[in-house]
Amino acid sequence: MSRSRKKTPAGGITTAISDKAFKVAEHRRERRAVKADVAGGQEPEHPKAFGNPWKSEKDGKAYIAEPRPEDMRK
Repeated sequence: MSRSRKKTPAGGITTAISDKAFKVAEHRRERRAVKADVAGGQEPEHPKAFGNPWKSEKDGKAYIAEPRPEDMRK
């Protein structure tokens, strides 16, 4: 797979390498909240209430106007 390249020139907005730690923490928070709600006999919150992407280290993705070959690596 050394020759595979991205088809869309997009990259993260900030310099954070990954969103993985944020996503793991938010999913854990969601699971705990759902478990507590079910145990208390309440309706669990909507899944979109957890994991606000604007609170993460990387604020999402943006298109790169003039991508370099380094930007197109997977």
